[in-house]
Amino acid sequence: MSEAATPWSTDSARRGTEWLTSQGAEPDVVISSRVRLARNIRQFPFLIKCSDAQREQLLTLVRSGIAQAQLSAHVLWVDVHRLSAIERMLLVERHLISKEHAKGETPRGLAVSIPDERFSVMVNEEDHLRLQVIRSGLALTDAFRQVDEADDRLEGHLDYAYSSRFGYLTACPTNVGTASRMSVMLHLPALRLLGEIDKVTRATKDMGLALRGFYGEGSEVAGDLYQVSNQVTLGKPESIFLHELEHEIIPKVVQYERLARIALLEKRRRYTEDACARALGILRTARLLTPDEAMSLLSLVRLGVLSGLIEGLNEQTVTQLWVQVQQAHLQRVADCEMDQQKRRERRADVVRERLK
Repeated sequence: MSEAATPWSTDSARRGTEWLTSQGAEPDVVISSRVRLARNIRQFPFLIKCSDAQREQLLTLVRSGIAQAQLSAHVLWVDVHRLSAIERMLLVERHLISKEHAKGETPRGLAVSIPDERFSVMVNEEDHLRLQVIRSGLALTDAFRQVDEADDRLEGHLDYAYSSRFGYLTACPTNVGTASRMSVMLHLPALRLLGEIDKVTRATKDMGLALRGFYGEGSEVAGDLYQVSNQVTLGKPESIFLHELEHEIIPKVVQYERLARIALLEKRRRYTEDACARALGILRTARLLTPDEAMSLLSLVRLGVLSGLIEGLNEQTVTQLWVQVQQAHLQRVADCEMDQQKRRERRADVVRERLK
C-alpha cells in the first residue's frame, strides 16, 4: 500500500472520477450506485469516546489490516488530518470522504483503490471504519459483491464489534444490524420541470427510503441530482434491501423520469428546447458562474443532449463537469487558492473551454 501526502495530481483532478463516466446500466437516469458498510473494532470504544492516542492506534491497526488483506492491486493511503482544506474538499467532491470526515484535526485516514477510486475505506469518521464501493450507473449488486468481499477479507485481520442479537454494532443506533447503506444517485430534471418530483419524494418515503442531495445526508439538491438510500438496517438481510432497491424501487423511478422526458418532448417541446438551448448558450458565453448556477445549467444541457435536442456534445463531458466545477477541483487544477470571485471566473472559463 502506497502513501501520498498530497493526493490527486492536477491531471487526475482534471479527468474527474470513474463513477461519472456513464458506463453502467440505465446511465441516462442513474448516475452512480454506492454501498457503504460501517464497522467498529471490538477492543476500542466508539469514536466519540476515543482519545487522540486511541484514534492514532486505530489508524495504525486498520492500515495494517488493509495492507494484509490485499483488498486491491493498488491502494493509496492518505492521512486526512494532515491534508490542506482544499485537498480534503477535493476528496469530498469526489465522494471518497464525507464532509464530516473532512472536518477537524484529530487522526483520521483514507484508503482508496487507484486509479479507479471504486473502493475506499474511511477510518475514524463516525465509526472506526466506513467501507465503500461506488460504481457508475445502476450497479448495486456488483458494488455490494465487491464491498462484501473486502469486508470478509478485513474481518480476517480485524476483530469487529458484533452482537449475535443485534448484528454489527455502530456509533449511531440507526445503523445497527447489517450496518449497510445502499444508495443510488439519480438525475431527474424532467420530473422537476413538470413539477412531479413530489411523486418520487412520496414514493420513497412510503417505502422507508431517504431522498437526499448531491452530497448525501444533510445536503441540498443541486443539478437535479438526488440520492435514494435505505434507512433501515435492522431486521432484514442485505439481500432483501438490495433486491428491493435495485429491482423494484429504482426501476420505477427511472420509468417515472423517462415518461416525464417523453411528456416534455410531446407536450412542451418548444419550452424544453428553449430551456436547454438557453442553458447551453449561457454556459458557452458566461464569464462568471456560481456553483449552483453551473450545476443547474449543466443539468438542462445534459437533458438536451440525452433527448436529442442538443447535438455535437458528448454526454459524458457534461456529466464530468458536475465535479470539475466544484471549488476544490477548480483550485487543484489551477494549483492555487482562489477567493469566491476568482472561482466564479475560473468556473466559467473551464465550462466554456469544455463545451466549445
